[in-house]
Amino acid sequence: MGLLEKWRPARELDRFRNEFDELLERFGFDRDWFGRFPGRDLFADWQTGGTMRPAIESRVEDGKLIVRTDLPGIDPKNVDIKVVGDMLTIKGSREEKSETKKADYLRREIRYGSFERSISLPEGIKADDLKATYHDGVLELTAPMPKEAIPKEVKIQVEAPKGNAEKKSAA
Repeated sequence: MGLLEKWRPARELDRFRNEFDELLERFGFDRDWFGRFPGRDLFADWQTGGTMRPAIESRVEDGKLIVRTDLPGIDPKNVDIKVVGDMLTIKGSREEKSETKKADYLRREIRYGSFERSISLPEGIKADDLKATYHDGVLELTAPMPKEAIPKEVKIQVEAPKGNAEKKSAA
């Protein structure tokens, strides 16, 4: 049940930056070295392709497909969930509530604006069976899995090469 996503070189650069930050932190350096870069906000949309990418996970548990998406601070009324064919799409927006005209941020990591995530559903999942709940900033979608689509565990016996068995008996 592999999920395909469009390859974005900027995402790879962001992953590299995160790994580099972890390396710096391991050696006692400030993790937010990029945050002090003067033109950092110019690259924000370039890094993410212009939209937020909320974390998402999908799994099969107790005969159900469960898809969870972190959407903290987002009103569920601003979330649109659609299924077209076998593609589930979750999209919406996080609006910035600005009470002051200008703020001098010391750190700004929260993204505002639109977001969209799409994943392909396993074969046999019916869109009409999907149920959505939203609790503590987490959107959870559930649907019963068809019995034929539930992954089965198969144990594979590993055999030692014949040459190893002969060497052990000779010793």
